[in-house]
Amino acid sequence: MGKNELWQQLLTELHSKLNLLPDKPEETPESTLKALWFAAYGKPLSSEAAIEQELVELQPEQQSRLKELIAQRLAGTPLAHLTGRQQFMGVELLAGPEALVPRKETELLGRAALKLLNEMKGVSNNRTLTMVDVCTGAGNLAVALTVLFPNVKTYAADLSEEAVELAQKNTFFHQLEAKMNMRWGDLLTPFDQPEFYEQVDLLLCNPPYISSAKVQTMPEEISGYEPRLAFDGGPFGIKILNRLIKEAPKFLRPNGWLAFEVGLGQGAAVQKRLELNPAYDVIKTIMDSEGNIRALIARKSSDFTH
Repeated sequence: MGKNELWQQLLTELHSKLNLLPDKPEETPESTLKALWFAAYGKPLSSEAAIEQELVELQPEQQSRLKELIAQRLAGTPLAHLTGRQQFMGVELLAGPEALVPRKETELLGRAALKLLNEMKGVSNNRTLTMVDVCTGAGNLAVALTVLFPNVKTYAADLSEEAVELAQKNTFFHQLEAKMNMRWGDLLTPFDQPEFYEQVDLLLCNPPYISSAKVQTMPEEISGYEPRLAFDGGPFGIKILNRLIKEAPKFLRPNGWLAFEVGLGQGAAVQKRLELNPAYDVIKTIMDSEGNIRALIARKSSDFTH
């Protein structure tokens, strides 16, 4: 079958059967088919990268492979698990079941972090900045920011050994071994050493923030395929955020920044918690297009002492 005829046939099927989730707005029937098309061809690309490509002819065995991939996608397997790719902040990344598939909503935090790095560069006499990313998952924040802001030494960690392995692969994928250091462990524990005390310019975190009860009600495409560790934030969803706010000042430089994502509806309460903590003197909210607080940034006071 010719590529155009095959394209139309499969696109019609996807339009009628594909269940798309709102947390991945880049996925459409068209971008899904393009991404799976190139995966079957042997050139894996994210949906955003694939949609820009011209269709290529597929051999009969590649057409069969494409139909198998489409069947898996329609059965609920996440697209990024089938292609092994996901784009984040314009940076192509490796993806898989080892960690949460990077989401567009987290780019709000990523862009705020990139702005902070550029602002700090201007007042740091161009010294290499130190960034730490905890709950790094696939390493999307750490890797993308290191690609986009080269004047940084990046450290990242996750409680999941499988996630750390995937993040390490993304480090190699972008040839960032000299600039990045991946560690395994619980939140800031991997950095609880004197060399990190009050030495971090930017501390990032996209933590699990779904309440334990809500994890059970998430769509099967999420709860059935992505690691629970990446979602479950405890009974109220803010267990890890509370720890982060409390522990971060030990590691931040004076005037260093803490930046993290929050779940829908959590922003106001977490903002209040930051405001009540004497370690922070500037607190800013990052809103989504609907006016919801989706990330917070807080500066460590230069007057704060432990």
